Amino acid sequence: MKVLVLGATGGTGREVVAQAAEQSHTVTVLVRHPERLDSADSKIRVLTGDVTDGGTALKAAVAGQDVVISTLGVGNSLKSNGLIARSAPSIANAMASQGVRRLIFVSAYGVGSTRQNAPLLPRILMGLLLGDLYRDKEAGERYIVRSDLDWTIVYPVSLTNGPRTGQYRVAECIDLHGFPRVSRADVAHFLLSQIRDAHYLRKGVIISS
Repeated sequence: MKVLVLGATGGTGREVVAQAAEQSHTVTVLVRHPERLDSADSKIRVLTGDVTDGGTALKAAVAGQDVVISTLGVGNSLKSNGLIARSAPSIANAMASQGVRRLIFVSAYGVGSTRQNAPLLPRILMGLLLGDLYRDKEAGERYIVRSDLDWTIVYPVSLTNGPRTGQYRVAECIDLHGFPRVSRADVAHFLLSQIRDAHYLRKGVIISS
């Protein structure tokens, strides 16, 4: 499959790119700073541009793709700067203009309706520390949900840099306790599995170890 990865310089994005290449997908990345990529695989097409501006670079990256996987985020920052709220319309509009329908979009556990069932202590921390980030994600998701795209929104719990295990749980609702975690490698594995899987089409899905 032809796969465009947005957010490819982040922790989860790097895992998606690496595993997609392992699976022999044709991978394109659109990044602002190509020098931040891992040593480039010759099979990966690297384009330079800003997702938020919705310009020709994004449309060129989207053109001809089978699926767009977005792992966009602000890293360790607690300030969103409206990244997702600005990116979501640009992505959706570029996909619509290029006739690409499949979007797999990474959010975070605790955003939107997933927050109501979060364990107590994580829910308190979300309110105290992550309010700006989560409001930004919610704004972007509202745009995606209203679009005509074939979207899946994925809500990982707290991310780690652990190995890919293939042993993780996914569901629209999961009974979780304490501080649940999942590795970025396992999240990437699940994201790529959704390229051909329509079970969570136009749905949100939580992933946890």
